[in-house]
Amino acid sequence: MNHHQLIVFFGQIGLMIGIAWIFGYAMRRLNQPVVLGELLAGVLIGPTVLGMFQADGQTGWLPDEPAIASIRGGLLKVGMLFFMFAAGLEVNLKAMGRRKTSITLASLLGGALPFGLGFGGVLLFPDWWGTGDTGVFLALFVGTALSISALPVIARILIDTGLMQRDVGAVVMAAAMINDLLGWSLFAVILRGIGQGQQLAGLGTTLAWVAGFSVLVLAFGHWVVQPLLRRANFSEHWPLGLLSLLSALIFIAATGAEFLGIHGIFGAFLVGVALGQGSHQEEERCIHRLIQPFALGFFAPLYFVSVGINLDFSAHFDGRLVFLVCLIASVGKILGGGLGAWLGGMTVRHAMAVGVALNARGAIEIILASIALENHLITPPLFVALSVMAFATSLACGPLLKRLVQ
Repeated sequence: MNHHQLIVFFGQIGLMIGIAWIFGYAMRRLNQPVVLGELLAGVLIGPTVLGMFQADGQTGWLPDEPAIASIRGGLLKVGMLFFMFAAGLEVNLKAMGRRKTSITLASLLGGALPFGLGFGGVLLFPDWWGTGDTGVFLALFVGTALSISALPVIARILIDTGLMQRDVGAVVMAAAMINDLLGWSLFAVILRGIGQGQQLAGLGTTLAWVAGFSVLVLAFGHWVVQPLLRRANFSEHWPLGLLSLLSALIFIAATGAEFLGIHGIFGAFLVGVALGQGSHQEEERCIHRLIQPFALGFFAPLYFVSVGINLDFSAHFDGRLVFLVCLIASVGKILGGGLGAWLGGMTVRHAMAVGVALNARGAIEIILASIALENHLITPPLFVALSVMAFATSLACGPLLKRLVQ
């Protein structure tokens, strides 16, 4: 990059971070998810709003220079790895010991019902979703996207509503953990199948690769990394060294995932899951203190602003598709999760609260959809519909929970 390109690049990053902070702060004051403000910031300064005043639909502050776009894209991919690592840290497999029946049924039905509706909807009405040569894989992706939850968003909502320490919160978090683990694993299978041009018959081999890689990362994290962290006591003597070690592990896992044809973010997510199961709370708190501000305060705003910048939401808004996605996602998740919790012994109101909480998709859904769009698995209208659904379900979650659980 030459001197002029560096000036433009630094100016773009500064503007993206600054406007993301302004809109994120506004949403926070309104008791809404910060990520909503970050996406709205991108929509405002991108082609959806600002681009309307340009003849070619492009904004003048974001010139289409390959060198700048390439470096910006690389920075965003790095940020996505750290964001997914932070999401993986939220997975606490030990919490699944309480209310096993409610957790198992809520996660099973809360994942299976929306998956089945999405999968069947694509196969029965392919023209509504924009199928190409990957119709079966598109059906698998839509089912996965509609069945997944968003652990970081759900955790924040449960804390804000005072439900994290109650039975409802325990069931929701554990069920969402299972949904996310299965959902991201299936998404990794889909991406590997698409990348290698496989048909449905090749999914068995792909699933074996994904399962083997998952076991390897989780076992290495549990048997090697966690004992190393305890013996070296990084949290007290060398916290910056801990950050370096964690960063190396994230990139190594992402490299291995990409080598196997799985997206790198799955490797970063697994590292987070592996290191989130430690028995020493001080080390876990130190990892959270180091990574979460870094991931959520710098990389996440950049990423979600870029989502709004890179897509014209007004040009690709399909009202029928948005309604269909929101309806299937909400009906499937609320009924499935609620029915499972009720069959597991919870009261009707608490069971419905479980379904409503599991219905919050948030930032995780947008990352899932953006990767699918990047790999040409979905069309821009479907991406917009999934993004709208993610925010609509997150915004509705808090008020509905307060009404259901007093």
